[in-house]
Amino acid sequence: MGSEPLPPLEALRHLFRQVLMGNSFYQRKLSGAGVVGIPESIEMFRTQVPFTTKSELVADQLDHPPYGTNLSVPLAHYTRCHQTSGTSGHPLRWLDTPDSWSAMTDDWAEVLRAAGVTREDRVLFAFSFGPFLGFWLAFEAAQTLGCLCIAGGGMSTSLRARVLLEHQCTVLCCTPTYALHLAETGRRDGLPLNSSALRLIVVAGEPGGSQPATRQHLSNAWNGARVFDHHGMTEVGPVTYEDPSQPGQLRVLARSFFSEVCDPITGESTPENEPGELVLTTLRRSGSPLIRYRTGDLVCAHWEGEQLVLRGGILGRVDDMVIVRGVNVYPSALEELVRADPSIKEYRVTLDTRKALPELFVEIEGDTHCAQQLERRIQDALTLRVPVHAVPPELLPRFEFKARRWRRLEAA
Repeated sequence: MGSEPLPPLEALRHLFRQVLMGNSFYQRKLSGAGVVGIPESIEMFRTQVPFTTKSELVADQLDHPPYGTNLSVPLAHYTRCHQTSGTSGHPLRWLDTPDSWSAMTDDWAEVLRAAGVTREDRVLFAFSFGPFLGFWLAFEAAQTLGCLCIAGGGMSTSLRARVLLEHQCTVLCCTPTYALHLAETGRRDGLPLNSSALRLIVVAGEPGGSQPATRQHLSNAWNGARVFDHHGMTEVGPVTYEDPSQPGQLRVLARSFFSEVCDPITGESTPENEPGELVLTTLRRSGSPLIRYRTGDLVCAHWEGEQLVLRGGILGRVDDMVIVRGVNVYPSALEELVRADPSIKEYRVTLDTRKALPELFVEIEGDTHCAQQLERRIQDALTLRVPVHAVPPELLPRFEFKARRWRRLEAA
């Protein structure tokens, strides 16, 4: 389970000692905010230390490519590089030292233990092993527990369904919508899913894992398998795990995070059980730390001792982000990619949720060449294929006030 956690103030002070020695990003940021030295109290930390935002990190990496300056030790000490799925059109690259990586692997192992995973399990990781952090951590953590781990990268959905049956996998790791898609594909292919050994589905990447209707739908699709939710992100690592005794609630890993819930507009702390933005400080990932990081996750939380509990899991995104095939898509990011071509006069984005796996497509007032170029830009920036269709001029609606270029197609 790792070492015993430090008390919150002691853990923060330990982090600041490491950061102030060599991290130029936070040396500049803290100095610019008038913060000198190490916080003497939790109250001082909350009232004097500024938030860190994703846009700051993007700007830092653009100004200091390729990794930015949020590095606490010399570059030669880092052994892992991963990246986000895209923020404002610019993925964030994130480096880790062996110590930071080991701490996050311990956290993922704690998530799996809370889910009831043991060395007797055979685990299928049903996703491509790209640059995103969680895939690799989950795989390594399951290995440390002694599980038989099956990588599902480079496979079609049909093949993954067959592999799950052939290996008699007992645990499936993927997004909620992909678990549904996998079941639908297996049944379409005539596979005997009723004879599956699957007992547990560990989901992440989308809010649905803590929603009762989605959980029930998933369980029904896989013959009563238990659904277990958790969440994390590349910038901070694994953050929460489902409360085994109270499905639909997520517990923050207290030893690895100093947690706050703040009003997205004012930045003030929100009362317990009222919606707010989750703000995290990474206590053990000191190689590339984050201090008072505004995650953009909307939560409704209460405290149990020193552990923050999120009722209903992640409720949504402060900035209206949508998730397509496990990839975070921000309207502002797509806007930037479209506007990179001034010949595109207008556009419309459609999110089609009528199937188990949501799809996105874009219409533009431009020619076929513009559409092809935009498809490539989206693929490069977001690691997601989004069809782009050229339509005649003046076909798309115009807006006098705030534009509503996004629309959603839902089942009747």
